[in-house]
Amino acid sequence: MIEFALLLLLGGLGPILLAEALLARYEVLAYAAGWRTPTTELPTGMPYARGADPDRPPDAYLVYLDGIGKRRFHDTRDGGRLVKSLIAKAPELRVLGQVQPYSPLADPLANRPVWIWLRRRIGLVLFLHNVVQIFVAADRRYRPLYNRAVGSQIASQLRLAGYQPDSGIPVVLLSYSGGAQVATGAVNELWAQLRSPLWLITLGGFHNGANDVTHAQFLCQLTSAGDWIERVGTVMFPQRWRLFRRSGWNRADRAGKITVHRLDPATHVGPLSYVSPGARLPDGRSHLDRTADTVIGLIRDRLGAIAETDGPQQ
Repeated sequence: MIEFALLLLLGGLGPILLAEALLARYEVLAYAAGWRTPTTELPTGMPYARGADPDRPPDAYLVYLDGIGKRRFHDTRDGGRLVKSLIAKAPELRVLGQVQPYSPLADPLANRPVWIWLRRRIGLVLFLHNVVQIFVAADRRYRPLYNRAVGSQIASQLRLAGYQPDSGIPVVLLSYSGGAQVATGAVNELWAQLRSPLWLITLGGFHNGANDVTHAQFLCQLTSAGDWIERVGTVMFPQRWRLFRRSGWNRADRAGKITVHRLDPATHVGPLSYVSPGARLPDGRSHLDRTADTVIGLIRDRLGAIAETDGPQQ
């Protein structure tokens, strides 16, 4: 009986996965061929950034790249709690949460008529779409196109939020889960367009380690022993293995750019996740508060070190 149920499940998902694989590739190829232009417009009344006063330069811009739950311009994985917490705790930052990591055309999945229909009937398909997009972004055949597309999307949103190229103001890419694949891939395009100091912070990062992050000043890896999904990524992608010394990840590691910060006992998803407002630590803080405090602390420490040395941004 169990075997029969599994066959039915696989039989149902097989055609869906095949369709997803074709659709995911279509979007990046449509971008490369110029058939469609990425959108830059946001819903009426939605600002391009929140947080610091737009009339004066912030200490840093923070771009949040969500995990596979991202389906619309508004933050969806946790109801926007992490972004809201960062804005409340660090008013010196300008925060962008609207970037679409899983759409080279910056087209929110939830706004497409066919996906609205599917969401009412087969909600799992929405997540499968974004999962497949991660693997398209990691595929060496499509990776350069995908990286350029999403890097350009982020650069456009930053400009619309007030960022001035060559200003020296840091851009922080905070990524959750599969958003790390997009964040590491966007580095070269962001550097080419904005020439900004780029700081990367991954939260339970799921990525293949192939992207070149030479132009990133540092990468902070927030992880936990309870996060088995992130560990799967370190095993399944050979570029994350130490054996592949020439991979982007291992070159960055040898250059001393990667630091690991533990958020035990948090899990990747669920009631004990990194962004859970209910799970409590011995000091009374929630997992959400600790994650936000850690991200802000890393940024402020870096800003403080720059202020002390008063050196030029690279």
